[in-house]
Parts: sequence; structure tokens; C-alpha cells
Amino acid sequence: MNNDFSLNHFPLLAFARDAAQTQGCVPLATLARLAGESRPLESEAPVPEVAYAVSGELRSDASGGEEPWLQLRAEVVLRLVCQRCLGEVDCAVSFDRSFRFVASEALAEVEDEESEEDVLVASKSYDLGALIEDELLLALPLVPMHPVCPQPVRLAVADPDFEQSLPEKPNPFAVLEKLKR
Repeated sequence: MNNDFSLNHFPLLAFARDAAQTQGCVPLATLARLAGESRPLESEAPVPEVAYAVSGELRSDASGGEEPWLQLRAEVVLRLVCQRCLGEVDCAVSFDRSFRFVASEALAEVEDEESEEDVLVASKSYDLGALIEDELLLALPLVPMHPVCPQPVRLAVADPDFEQSLPEKPNPFAVLEKLKR
């Protein structure tokens, strides 16, 4: 099979029928939603790329027919915000999953509830780039942070000097004390 294809118009059925395999890289900027999660890099930094590998096959289903399957892996390093120190942290994000494809949305909905694998709707021209982006978004860490933050984390909300510079507030009960005398 010719490996010159667009991720947005991936020949899913032919790829699975030929039991083909391919791999490649796409610039992070082509996956807009995923790129939006990452912090911008310095101008001289290399542009991050999403590396992917995909293999296809046909497997027999319960009725004796054949269904297309894809084994898909992808990985990227994203610059995220550390939730502890609020500095930038590079996080490796990846996934490795199998997908089974069926003929219709109704069938996919029914079978997805009953099966362990992910069931998607097949088409002649599948948007593999969107699937890669969706899976990487799902694989993002819930709370990105450094294993050990590069700078100590400030745990105080105010400077000690700030507390000393405040004028002392009068005690509201001092007036009552004067009335008592």
C-alpha cells in the first residue's frame, strides 16, 4: 500500500485490508486543540512534533464477517503549567490503544456499551489526525507538576513585613471596657 496519505483523509478500510503499518510525525501546530493546551515556546526552541505509529488488520467478528482494526500509538512532549509552583513543566503525553471499526453509528453505540475495546464508525476516508488529537487530549495529566519543583514553593500569602506595617486595630471591646469603669 502507498504510505503517502493525509491524516485527515486516512484510507482506513484499505489500510486494514492490506494489514499495513506506518509511522510518522506531524507538527503540534496542526493539532490546534492540543497545541492550545501547551505553553508557547521560545522562538529558538524546536517546534514540538507528535510522533505516531499505526497498524491495521482485519479480524473476524461473531457473525463470520471481517471488521477493520487499528492499533494506534502517539506521543508528544507538551509544555504545561505546574500546578504546584506555577512554572513551566515539560510533560510526556502518550497513548497506545486498539480501535475496532463498525459500519454505522447505531451499531457502534450498541457494541461500545458491550465491549471492552473502543468501537468507532468506519469510513473510506477517516480523520486519523482528529482521533490522535482526541486520544492525546484524554491522556493529558489532570494535575501537571514537577516531581520536585526547581524553586521553593511559596506557601505564605503575605510577607512578614506586610503584617508588621499594618496599624494595630483597636479592640472593639475596649470601648465597652471604658464604659464599665
